Amino acid sequence: MRTGFVSIIGRPNAGKSTLLNRLAGQKLAIVTHKPQTTRNRITGIVNLKRAAGRPAAQIVFVDTPGVHKPGDSLNRRMMQEVYDALEGCNLLLLIVDITQRFGSGDEFVLEMLKQRKHKRVFLLLNKIDLVDKRELLPLIEQWSHLREFAEIIPISAAKGTNVDDLLTSVVKALPEGPRYFPEDQVTDQPERFIVAELIREQVLVRTGKEVPYAASVMVESFEEGARLTRIAAVIYVERDGQKAIIIGKHGAMLKEIGTRARREIERILGTKVYLELFVKVQPNWRESRSFVEEALDWRRQIDSLTPSVAEDEEEK
Repeated sequence: MRTGFVSIIGRPNAGKSTLLNRLAGQKLAIVTHKPQTTRNRITGIVNLKRAAGRPAAQIVFVDTPGVHKPGDSLNRRMMQEVYDALEGCNLLLLIVDITQRFGSGDEFVLEMLKQRKHKRVFLLLNKIDLVDKRELLPLIEQWSHLREFAEIIPISAAKGTNVDDLLTSVVKALPEGPRYFPEDQVTDQPERFIVAELIREQVLVRTGKEVPYAASVMVESFEEGARLTRIAAVIYVERDGQKAIIIGKHGAMLKEIGTRARREIERILGTKVYLELFVKVQPNWRESRSFVEEALDWRRQIDSLTPSVAEDEEEK
């Protein structure tokens, strides 16, 4: 039996969350084309039965926010999520979007790995379905000169190309050990956190410009029933103009966000859902360490479903 923790890191929009969902066989992380969609570490637990040439395994994959240079409290907290995921993992998967040119962002990721002296790193060249196959060998050679990788594996997270080969290589790289989680568990994220993310996903998809990045969602109440789950959540933004955009004319945008999010939530929970959404203004919340900690730490939200969101005046 092989078990271990495998962290997935990379630049924004490299395909980390798409890969996690593919490996887990279900949607655990929200996915959009906008950068900084992922703000937390997302865990996906994959249990594999013994197969030809491969022992049984439990792999705990950890999706992370995109690696970037932080500018405010929100981005610093997101990068802390990345650093935390680097500690104590058995293997790192560095995923790269090969449709993008190598640049300063890639150099930043490689320098981060160098500083933390991680030796066991797989390089995943993602989105091979979007490039000419003749480009792969030069790319593999280019990256192999930048640092020593345990393996370099071309994949398509969206199409599933070479993902089974990736799993086989990951299992071989893990140590023997007991399961960390029950065999039927697929994530350690609670349903309330997943609900908040599904609502935020619709905000990201339905709005543009600065609104998606200025929005945060907190679940204030979550009442489970055998046939109906009642949920109340607040979408926080930073300015009145952003609030007006999310609400829309005669509430049309908020209704659209709620309807689409509710359908996704019902699919996850397996019950009918009554979803009530509110929009509130929390000025400059991305600069407030206390609010960011409250918004991103689902453990705090579990402890208190009516969290304090008072602005941290000292931070200002």
